[in-house]
Amino acid sequence: MSEQTVFLDDVAAPVRARKVFVKTYGCQMNVYDSDRMTDALSKDGYEATDRVEDADLVLLNTCHIREKAAEKVYSELGRLREMKKARARDGREMVIGVTGCVAQAEGKEILRRAPAVDLVIGPQTYHRLPDALRRAKGGERVIETDYAIEDKFEHLPAPDKARTRQRGVTAFLTVQEGCDKFCTFCVVPYTRGAEVSRPVSQILAEAEKLVEGGVREVTLLGQNVNAWHGEGPDGRPWGLGDLLRRLSEVEGLARLRYTTSHPRDMDDSLIAAHRDLPKLMPYLHLPVQSGSDRILKAMNRRHTAAEYIALIERVRAVQPDLAISGDFIVGFPGESDEDFEATMRLVGTVGYAQAFSFKYSVRPGTPGADMQNHVEEAVKAERLERLQSLLFTQQRDFAARCVGKTIDLLLEKPGRMPDQLVGRSPWLQPVNVGANGSEIGDIIKVRITDAGPNSLFAEAIG
Repeated sequence: MSEQTVFLDDVAAPVRARKVFVKTYGCQMNVYDSDRMTDALSKDGYEATDRVEDADLVLLNTCHIREKAAEKVYSELGRLREMKKARARDGREMVIGVTGCVAQAEGKEILRRAPAVDLVIGPQTYHRLPDALRRAKGGERVIETDYAIEDKFEHLPAPDKARTRQRGVTAFLTVQEGCDKFCTFCVVPYTRGAEVSRPVSQILAEAEKLVEGGVREVTLLGQNVNAWHGEGPDGRPWGLGDLLRRLSEVEGLARLRYTTSHPRDMDDSLIAAHRDLPKLMPYLHLPVQSGSDRILKAMNRRHTAAEYIALIERVRAVQPDLAISGDFIVGFPGESDEDFEATMRLVGTVGYAQAFSFKYSVRPGTPGADMQNHVEEAVKAERLERLQSLLFTQQRDFAARCVGKTIDLLLEKPGRMPDQLVGRSPWLQPVNVGANGSEIGDIIKVRITDAGPNSLFAEAIG
């Protein structure tokens, strides 16, 4: 055999894995979408990174619900533009993409205002991301914001087992997207489209994949999650209650939650699921937005305050341990002092374990933006302060009532102290416990010993 001289230049250098950094704004559905985009890109050789400095591809997965959301995106894009310039001087590439609801609402404007952006992908088309990325690398500035006719979930890879393990023992699972309610303050129908429900078979397959990856708790997601409907394996129409019953049979899946619900879609079957399913946690996020019937009508909520309260009472009748969470908007156009006091009375009647409350902000393109009698900012701020004070008092009182209770706790992550782990109570509060000898993913019995401002403390028993 003749000898062959090998020169160092002939030896191929190891190929560095390309990295993607995703910054997620807004709701849990965006968190889910970010994970699925990362899964899709993994098929093209991208690894997720939590350091933007290391990224070859940066994606901003945006939310358009709150005021100035788009301006926050443009501010971030300004910082990324300078980073991209510095990379180019060193001969390195950085691709920048904007995804999510701001992308859907302002796709062409993003490309006009932010020349550093290479691609814009709406929430209904992120299954096209790998192809859009290849086009962008070829020099095209890509915009994909048309509502896809095809089902995007069919074109996405199943959750990756290894990455699922890295993400933890709880997971989100989108079952429904879009909204047909057209509340006058909300942009969701315009950015996420009409209500669409995923098929039962898709949802079950994804849930089983998640459990194979170590997930113990799944939260079903939807803009109006309780509007989910489909045909069951038995051939009859199913609602969310039926779907929860079927998911509760998945071996290894210990807990179920769902969010966000609309009062008009809370049917008898779903209420009965809270009575019948031990795996369904006793927690219900049911936004009301206002306690004034006049304002509810102006918001196009299509329910009254009395109907909302009666619905809460029905669910509590079958699940007395229920924790209620809600959303509130103060200062909607035309809201009077009397209207606001009606909201305060509703809060006092319901008693919330936690809630999210905001000042009304104009969303361009919604009917609320064109309404008259907008409330002054100072008045909105004073009302929000009063409302949040009452809600915080209720949250603190609910937490105090948990002290002394014995619960099953799913351990999710390390705590701040040695030998401490953190999980969430059935009512979604963080619970800190000394869990020496236990591991993340275990479900242990604990006794609540103390309640802090934002979390509970417990001791393991048994």
